[in-house]
Amino acid sequence: MKICCCIKQVPGTTEVKINPETNTLVREGVETQINPFDLYALEEAVRTKERMTAAGDPSTVTVITMGPPQAEDALREAISLGADDSILLSDRAFAGSDTWCTSYVLAMALTKIQPDLAFCGMQAIDGDTGQVGPGIAIHMSQAQVAYVAEIKEIDSKKATVKRLIEDGYEVCEIKLPAVMTVVKEINEPRTPSLRGKMAAKKAEITKWGAADIDAPAEKCGLMGSPTQVVRIMTPPCRGGGDTYEGEGPELADKLYDVLKSMEVV
Repeated sequence: MKICCCIKQVPGTTEVKINPETNTLVREGVETQINPFDLYALEEAVRTKERMTAAGDPSTVTVITMGPPQAEDALREAISLGADDSILLSDRAFAGSDTWCTSYVLAMALTKIQPDLAFCGMQAIDGDTGQVGPGIAIHMSQAQVAYVAEIKEIDSKKATVKRLIEDGYEVCEIKLPAVMTVVKEINEPRTPSLRGKMAAKKAEITKWGAADIDAPAEKCGLMGSPTQVVRIMTPPCRGGGDTYEGEGPELADKLYDVLKSMEVV
């Protein structure tokens, strides 16, 4: 089985800067880390590789990220955690991509690779949209399942998974090839082994630009993004509010009167 995992390098600090011209994050020179949710996706990709290989289906994991040259560090860390190969999607044409364009670029790369299964974290901590994984599936016209908490059964043609929903869990079957986004309940990410660290240090990172994945410039970056940040502002501080003292029943009556005056009740 050919498995891919999409990861994102995110700021590892709250001290971020915004480009005043594009209103996008300045990522160069900023402390970074692999998006924490993507570590669960990577761990599940590696576990699936081990599971399928043990069942007689030799499998590999290719990890992919889109970002500036420094994102190579995230790919090497992914290799130390069990990935076999890595691809860095880096091109000035990709700069400023929103979630739609990001999922498009990743989908074009995955189309070139043709994996049986692609994993993503449920969301990134810098954007918190949760849109890229499903967006990849849409661009590739593939089946998708989000918020996967357990892969119960899997073979080369289908998988049975348990996914998190608002009031519990749902068990469903999905045909492969497919895209999955996972939640942190699915596993506990491993720590890199000495062998993994050595492999990461020697690994050759494949680098692809827009031309390598046949992605037209007008569909990438700010040019191809249907959503853009127009203005950034700090919200005003809230007022101090009102304080009431007294016994429980008395305070309950007072709160009811206040809410009633506000026409809330």
